[in-house]
Amino acid sequence: MAARLVIAITTGDVGARITTRRRVPEGFRDAVGILESWDGGVLRVRKRDGTVVEISEETLVAAKVVPAAPPRPER
Repeated sequence: MAARLVIAITTGDVGARITTRRRVPEGFRDAVGILESWDGGVLRVRKRDGTVVEISEETLVAAKVVPAAPPRPER
């Protein structure tokens, strides 16, 4: 059974933690992080490592809001 790909986020989700899947020339790529902005057809997602991924909404095939990341274990 194949998974259903749904885009279940809106510009109202800015500030929420999201997961995305987008088309790239090699296939698909995922990004999980905080949706910092969604302007002019471009989403900006800040990943856990602090990098920002810019995603054209035209390439999105799936996206949804997800719960906060679990705390990292102390070292």
